[in-house]
Amino acid sequence: MKTFFNPGASSRRSSTYLTGSLVSALALTAGLSLLAFTPSIAADAADDSADAAESRGVTEVTVTARRRSENLQDVPLAISSVSGEQLESTGVYNIDQLSRVQPSIQLITTNPRNTATTIRGLGSTIGLTNDGLEPGVGIYVDEVYYARPGSAVVDLIDIERVEVLRGPQGTLFGKNTTAGALNITTRAPSFTPEGRIELSAGDYGFLQGKASLSGPLIDGKLAGRIAFGVTQRDGLFKNVTTKSLQNDLDSQVVRAQLLYTPNDDISVRLSYDYAFQNPEANTQAFVRYGPTLRAANRQFPFLAAQAGYAPPSTNPYDRLVDVNSPIQAKQIINGLSGTVNWDLGSTTLTSITAWRHWDWTPQNDRDYTALAIRTVSNNPSVQEQFSQEVRLASNGDNAIDWVVGLYYFDQNVETNGREGWGANAARWLINSTVPANLLDGYLQTNNVQSNTKSYAAFGQLTWKVTDRLRITPGLRFTSEEKDATFDQKVSGGLATTDPVLVAAKLGIARDQFYQAQVSDDSLSGQINAAYDVTPDFLAYVNVSRGYKSGGINAAGIPTAADGSPSLVSAVIKPEEVTSVEAGFKSQFFDKSLTLNAVAFATDINDYQANVVDSGPGALRGYLANIEKVEVRGVEVDGRWFATENLSLFGSLSYTDAIYASFKNAPAPLELQSSSTSITDLSGKELPGVSKWAGSLSAEYTWPQAIGALTGDAYVSGDVSYRSKWNSDSSVSKYAEIEDSTVANLRLGYRSSGGTEAFLWIKNAFDEEYLQFTTIQAGNSGAIYGQPGDPRTVGVTVRKSF
Repeated sequence: MKTFFNPGASSRRSSTYLTGSLVSALALTAGLSLLAFTPSIAADAADDSADAAESRGVTEVTVTARRRSENLQDVPLAISSVSGEQLESTGVYNIDQLSRVQPSIQLITTNPRNTATTIRGLGSTIGLTNDGLEPGVGIYVDEVYYARPGSAVVDLIDIERVEVLRGPQGTLFGKNTTAGALNITTRAPSFTPEGRIELSAGDYGFLQGKASLSGPLIDGKLAGRIAFGVTQRDGLFKNVTTKSLQNDLDSQVVRAQLLYTPNDDISVRLSYDYAFQNPEANTQAFVRYGPTLRAANRQFPFLAAQAGYAPPSTNPYDRLVDVNSPIQAKQIINGLSGTVNWDLGSTTLTSITAWRHWDWTPQNDRDYTALAIRTVSNNPSVQEQFSQEVRLASNGDNAIDWVVGLYYFDQNVETNGREGWGANAARWLINSTVPANLLDGYLQTNNVQSNTKSYAAFGQLTWKVTDRLRITPGLRFTSEEKDATFDQKVSGGLATTDPVLVAAKLGIARDQFYQAQVSDDSLSGQINAAYDVTPDFLAYVNVSRGYKSGGINAAGIPTAADGSPSLVSAVIKPEEVTSVEAGFKSQFFDKSLTLNAVAFATDINDYQANVVDSGPGALRGYLANIEKVEVRGVEVDGRWFATENLSLFGSLSYTDAIYASFKNAPAPLELQSSSTSITDLSGKELPGVSKWAGSLSAEYTWPQAIGALTGDAYVSGDVSYRSKWNSDSSVSKYAEIEDSTVANLRLGYRSSGGTEAFLWIKNAFDEEYLQFTTIQAGNSGAIYGQPGDPRTVGVTVRKSF
């Protein structure tokens, strides 16, 4: 494993970390303020500075994080923005790859349904899919909330910008955004004809095409826009059993829009999108064996030898797998939305109506081997959602700017799952004393239906106390209702009346039926104070309170002594999140240098996590509330237009996240002596979080004529670093992911006529790293995982007109 950058190890937090972080940030703000121009000099130079900045190619970055268009540097919140042009130039075409340029984001996905999107280490429970639970990172596309996690892995096309809002967004993005939100804005229809086309080709059979076309349909009244994208690539894994390539790419996306402007005061934007993915994907390679405290005959070496089995390779970077059941990761995501903006003079009325559909059809071999252990694990799921938002916002530069609104959300999810076991399951999952064929043909089927209704009212205002001081309070009241039905049945396997053998089978899976409902009301919001030290230096403090709604265990719950469902475990309480931030936003040298920083401290009470069922019946990891999680950190990002030819963008984050109190945690693999081992993980690091993460990108351009063609040649690159992290909820040392550094390089040419072509190398130094690891069912000590992509090379050609 090659590492090119390591900021160093971090120390454990102290009890005064919260105060220390905020005092340090404020001290840094004060120190930089002394170095900045005095207010009077800065005011005199403001116009000249703007002119100089424009001449150097420096432009303002506009965001809509507060539901109105604002300069990023004027918004006193921890926000990063990536333009569509940046995404295209760096080859980023999904949220997973977005983490290369925005290290606060991490996406851990074993398949689209089991996808955890996190910001600052928070957002989704790692390693356990549950339809009755909401994510903590809200994904919004053109102001429409996307509820299902599969939307995070769909290709991004025709994007104007992606805003990353870090920390609880308790007022304006209040639907389960306790960790933050991704606010994605697509390019709108234009009354000026325009078009884009892009083609890419690379090794491993990589092919990608994107195109968009926009223009007037009725001059001055109606404009249209259509965009589509196709991505294909051969599988990077070789299956030695089926002699096929697996973990390929197969994705198609299309979006069509209409913009109707009957007059200068009203605009209506209609949008339809459709995404289809059908790769033969989501298998995993053998990574390592980790010894446990169990008897030797319950561990991987003995079990594998008994079955005459050996992994095709013990080096995951050989990318050899041997699963013998079909695998598939098929999903369809589509939706309709309508956005109306009506300028009433002093106010603007906005209405956003949306319907969305998600259809997930998987096939899996969840033992990840050629053995017949857990041969079937398919949980097809269908979701429909409807949402309606209405907002009224003030217009103009008033002493008090405000926005108020109402929000309604309705979601229905139905999952029909199948879990099946084969001839090797009894030995692998129970012990060698039971008949070898006890679980051969054993089948579990389930039907899970859940419904969520959410109602909210919100309001936020900004009071301009003086020309420099602004106070922004905001509140959101949310009422939610959830209900779910879980119906599971088992059949097959060895027919027996032996009570010991019957109990052994029921220890793997059993009939279970229960219904549950939950309702809760919550008040979230923020108070923000911002002060313009100079026109180009903003200091701010933000205190926010967020709620992640309660849920229902819709994947099975523990059983009582009589075998009935333990209904006390069916309901999960809401998470309560309190976050304090202090930061600054600054620009220097005629705005050619932008430097923003923030220190934050976040406490989560009743954190929703995976715990262990230590009672009788089938062992089951399930969701419950643990007492507290703490996250502390600092984030710095900046951009520097060093010369007319050289530009740099960078971001660095330090995140210290722990289970502050988690006493009934599942024991990590190395401490397991039985199937119900429990330990105290209080003080252990939170899974899915790297202490250090950073990215740096640079581009150097120079004028270059090629015959009669004029334009600019360029060389650019980006490098991203992530320190070690753990991908198991019990923080097993065997599931630790080592630190990694991934670099990408590009050499290209942009003509003055709108044509661009460039050669690219992704993972230029062929860094070997894992995207995640998984502990094999049965806890034999076998660890599987998915390596990151190897070095790939290719070419991209695009034309704008």
